[in-house]
Amino acid sequence: MTAPLAIRLHAADNVVVARMDILPGTDVEPGVAAIQRVPPGHKILTAPVTKGEAIRKYNQIIGFATEDLPPGTHIHTHNCVMGDFERDYAFCADARPTDHVPEAQRATFQGIVRDDGRVATRNYIGIVTTVNCSAATSRMIANKVAPLLEQFPNIDGIVPLTHGTGCGMASTGLEIDVLRRTLAGYARHANMAAVVVLGLGCEANQVAGLMNAEKLNTGPKMIPMTIQDEGGVSKTVMRAVGFIKDILPEANAVARQTVPAGHLTLALQCGGSDGYSGISANPALGAAVDLLVRHGGAAVLSETPEIYGAEHLLTRRAVSREVGEKIVERIRWWEDHCAKTGGEMNNNPSPGNKAGGLTTILEKSLGAVAKGGTTNLVEVYKYAEPITARGFVYMDTPGYDPVAATGQVAGGANVLCFTTGRGSVFGCKPTPSIKLATNSALYRRMTDDMDINCGTVVDGEESIQQAGQRIFDLILRVASGEKTKSEALGIGDDEFEPWKIGATM
Repeated sequence: MTAPLAIRLHAADNVVVARMDILPGTDVEPGVAAIQRVPPGHKILTAPVTKGEAIRKYNQIIGFATEDLPPGTHIHTHNCVMGDFERDYAFCADARPTDHVPEAQRATFQGIVRDDGRVATRNYIGIVTTVNCSAATSRMIANKVAPLLEQFPNIDGIVPLTHGTGCGMASTGLEIDVLRRTLAGYARHANMAAVVVLGLGCEANQVAGLMNAEKLNTGPKMIPMTIQDEGGVSKTVMRAVGFIKDILPEANAVARQTVPAGHLTLALQCGGSDGYSGISANPALGAAVDLLVRHGGAAVLSETPEIYGAEHLLTRRAVSREVGEKIVERIRWWEDHCAKTGGEMNNNPSPGNKAGGLTTILEKSLGAVAKGGTTNLVEVYKYAEPITARGFVYMDTPGYDPVAATGQVAGGANVLCFTTGRGSVFGCKPTPSIKLATNSALYRRMTDDMDINCGTVVDGEESIQQAGQRIFDLILRVASGEKTKSEALGIGDDEFEPWKIGATM
């Protein structure tokens, strides 16, 4: 059968989504013909609406008409805008017991088991910088060590984690607490075999302060250093390289072994979204999340500004009112933060998102939430907090992908799935990043960067559940050591981006 020209997502919707470029006069549903040209991924009105009336997609409000509009109208930013409306949080209303797979039948992968029982999916040497002033020195260390790694095939690489902050900020308070929590999360990440913690010596974020606040202990696999105390850059590089040389044989002495999928913590990301994101890749990833949760693993959804307007779908799935209220509290924090800084929650979608067919943050959020599947929301974490719960969880982060992913990895995510409709090439050392294309045209155009084509759902070639199974199977293979496209290209050294909350002074 030939796939229809447009996709209807719910019987109660008053728009459908163009599956391809639709010309004026083309019938998209019985009795509804396009009035204007409608690009792929964009919306077409299927019932008349009056000015101020809600536009509905996914059986949810995505915006309001700016004028009276007839069926067949191309719906986008020129005639559909944000508006406030009452959300029914209905805490726990949709929470249901999770149908866990019996332990003996649960999926497994080939992981690296650390001495303390944590399980890694990769084996890196890390250089965690406390401040931008030590960034160049950390790269010098990495460049000296990189050639030596050819002799140690079980080490995936050395990654200098550089960033643009660490000073010009208060030495106490929320901002430095979040930075330290992030740095410590990477320093103790299971995917790190050994770590150098490197500072300049006079910065606000002192190495000793970081180590003490986050209870990081100096030992055979972690040493703190400051350039000033070591006597300058050359001496710092010499000592750090010496430490790493000594640890390389031990770091290389690992062997993958069969472990349960419950040791996986999956970060969920989307970027460069389009009108198909909420139709194909995001719900397909949600189906994979449901499988992972049933097999005992954890998955973490984030990007609070990009669940705005859809948060009620999460509160309804919360296992308790307390967990649901944490989501609402985070939304309120962001509303207050925007008010104080002169921002607005509807600064999304981005120009690329709009070109792909997304009109308002409400529409984008509804599609983004689909990445979280359908199981209960069991916990909500602040940025970069350690993720300890198993099941579907939420972490409060900004919507900017590198900042959001940095928080998730700091929380312990050891594999990441990233859906994209426009073509993101995001890498995320030390955690492997799997790229999911929302449409077949993108997959064909960027096949060297995309790991999975979810455009098959839009094309009518497979179901959401079938695509979800493919994603789940790839997650297990990647966790077992199979390289992602971004890893094969060497991407992921520069995407570490801690959240800068306050002003730089």
